[in-house]
Amino acid sequence: MTKQRAMAETPRAAAILARFLSSESAGGLVLMGAASAALIVANSPLSGGYFALLNSVWLGLSVEHWINDGLMAVFFLLVGLEIKREVLAGGLATWGQRALPGLAALGGLVVPALIYIAINWGNAQTLNGWAIPAATDIAFALGVLSLLGKRVPISLKIFLAALAIIDDLAAILIIAVFYTSGLSLPMLLASFATLIALIAMNRLGVRRLLPYLVMGGLLWLLVLQSGVHATLAGVALALCIPMGEPEEESRSPLLFLEEKLHSLVAFAIVPIFGFANAGVSLAGISMENLVDPVPLGVALGLLVGKQIGIFLLAALAIRLGLARLPEGSNWMQVYGVALLCGIGFTMSLFIGNLAFPESPHLVDEVKVGVLIGSILSAIAGVVVLRR
Repeated sequence: MTKQRAMAETPRAAAILARFLSSESAGGLVLMGAASAALIVANSPLSGGYFALLNSVWLGLSVEHWINDGLMAVFFLLVGLEIKREVLAGGLATWGQRALPGLAALGGLVVPALIYIAINWGNAQTLNGWAIPAATDIAFALGVLSLLGKRVPISLKIFLAALAIIDDLAAILIIAVFYTSGLSLPMLLASFATLIALIAMNRLGVRRLLPYLVMGGLLWLLVLQSGVHATLAGVALALCIPMGEPEEESRSPLLFLEEKLHSLVAFAIVPIFGFANAGVSLAGISMENLVDPVPLGVALGLLVGKQIGIFLLAALAIRLGLARLPEGSNWMQVYGVALLCGIGFTMSLFIGNLAFPESPHLVDEVKVGVLIGSILSAIAGVVVLRR
């Protein structure tokens, strides 16, 4: 049934994937501009106003918290929709399709974390950032890949997108398990009750989006007060929104919402997040600070750990016959994509904020490490793929 469903929905899923790749590529370029603008503003005479705005409080939360806990919940809603659609009717619908990006993502998760842990071993505070270099920024990576035009076959772009989506799923699980603290049992129980109501709506065949979005707003508010990071409410809501049957795909609530959110997330939410989180003052940072354990662990995890973990596990999967090279590609191109996966911007910055909530200095060091690792990975990936 799953295989028949995947085949029936392939044309629609392929069309959505094409739009997804297009919007993410363009959105990645916008994100680059937003991150560059944040760095310039944070190191200019406007820096005082920039940081004052982020720390200003509205309705009980700072602007930075509204962005990281509120707007990013919409980002995670889209991620959840993409994961569900890809698993049910897209490029991850069968185990054969999941093998190459799945094993590559596993390598890209484990090796960067091990490098960070090795560099920060013995420091209990900084060890908490082990997951920072483990995630790939799909928008940034596809944006860089789009600069290469027809030098890169579409199969490689699909491989990168699938790998990054699995990466995002792993990051979501890491956030839920390792970056949750100070739980409020009443709010947690209320969150579960709301989630059960959403699941019941799905099972009862509710197809209108408005009830889901209203209940999703309530779920976000409860999760925000529960101690679990509020963005996870977006993922939970996404998994409850019905996909629909193949013969009803033109009226699928999930596909409709995913299409509507793509542009909003790619061209507004992610760039706003980048502008709010990439701004770090370089005034107090010296060359010696660049080899501090946190920025060094993050930068090497992204630049070295990602390429080693992804390429080795992908090569192993292909050599063992579990998967094949993406159509029309070669080993050097797969290695170039592995390098681009070291661009960890959005999710890495997000996890960095969760890892060191009480240490602005370490958060700044995370930003420096993420910027260095991501920029070097992008340059190396472009150099390899251009050849």
